[in-house]
Amino acid sequence: MERRKGFRFTNFEAPEKSPFEKLFDIFQELITHTSGDVEEALDWLRQLDQEYELTDDQYTIDDFIEDLKAKGYLREEPRYGPEGDGPGEPGKPDLAITSKLERMLRQRALEQIFGKLRRRGSGNHRTGKAGPGDEHTGDFRAYRFGDGLERISMTESLRNAQVNHGMDQFRLDESDLVVEDTHFKAQMSTVLMIDISHSMILYGEDRITPAKKVAMALAELITTRYPKDTLDILVFGNDAWPISVKELPYLKVGPYHTNTVAGLELAMDLLRRKRNTNKQIFMITDGKPSCLRLPDGTYYKNSVGLDDFIVEKCYNMASQARKLHIPITTFMIARDPYLMQFVRHFTEANKGKALFTGLKGLGEMIFEDYESNRKKRLRG
Repeated sequence: MERRKGFRFTNFEAPEKSPFEKLFDIFQELITHTSGDVEEALDWLRQLDQEYELTDDQYTIDDFIEDLKAKGYLREEPRYGPEGDGPGEPGKPDLAITSKLERMLRQRALEQIFGKLRRRGSGNHRTGKAGPGDEHTGDFRAYRFGDGLERISMTESLRNAQVNHGMDQFRLDESDLVVEDTHFKAQMSTVLMIDISHSMILYGEDRITPAKKVAMALAELITTRYPKDTLDILVFGNDAWPISVKELPYLKVGPYHTNTVAGLELAMDLLRRKRNTNKQIFMITDGKPSCLRLPDGTYYKNSVGLDDFIVEKCYNMASQARKLHIPITTFMIARDPYLMQFVRHFTEANKGKALFTGLKGLGEMIFEDYESNRKKRLRG
């Protein structure tokens, strides 16, 4: 009997998850929103359990907590104080996330934001120019003094020897040798600036959590896919300071104004120390610059409209970055016309790029710019 060829369609069935896996997905999202506060995340999880019956008598929230500890996602930290048996005695231990869970959060952010991207092997971006590297072009040329032995194509070289000298008396001369060209792989140094001023949580909209996710995803992407690139992350409010990738899950908004100049100064200082030719700054912000630190250490603040003194300093920083060949891409999470006009002038001073975006799709936009900037910024 002849078998028929074709496609067979069936209804999609989601893979079966264990009770732990179902709760773990929710818990990872909650722990990101609570900036690493385990107790708050568990309180939210218990509220969701009461409303949606996430657990049953066979597997409870307490069982889930014990599994988190057993699997190395949570650790207990001794607490000293009034709850102890006496002065200096430990009380009920606090729960904290481990480095294992921090790594899981970065991987999860990468999957959430860049999950639709086609998977490729790790490496650096191509410049489109041939040179010493490790990405094969498929083009061959004659061997030249100084070429590494590992770059010699033995198959092509032996074929040349057979053609040039025949098979009777096999001989391989230097003139028979060919090497395969490779693309020179550029390196990129990126600084990601995250606004942590109070406006990042104003009006009932959580803007800091998406920014954290983007930073975690970008860090994981660069580490796994472009290991020769570098990423520095800094936050800016009244002042600016660098943070490590490890600190990202715990990042919170503060009662700060927006000192954009301090952030740019620190970003440029970080990039000056990098040996890579290609450098760029990504800035995620939703508010206008409203603060400067004066030479005497005091702060000049003005939250009303756009202050000319502060704005002019921002334009000067944009121009300085341009002279250093450092493009600034501003991801503006705001739609106020006067703020958009400021960002346009700022971008013009830097010859960079401004993207006016909401929170949805922010990660994909940053990824696309990360790759396209690397291709366009390469200089011979």
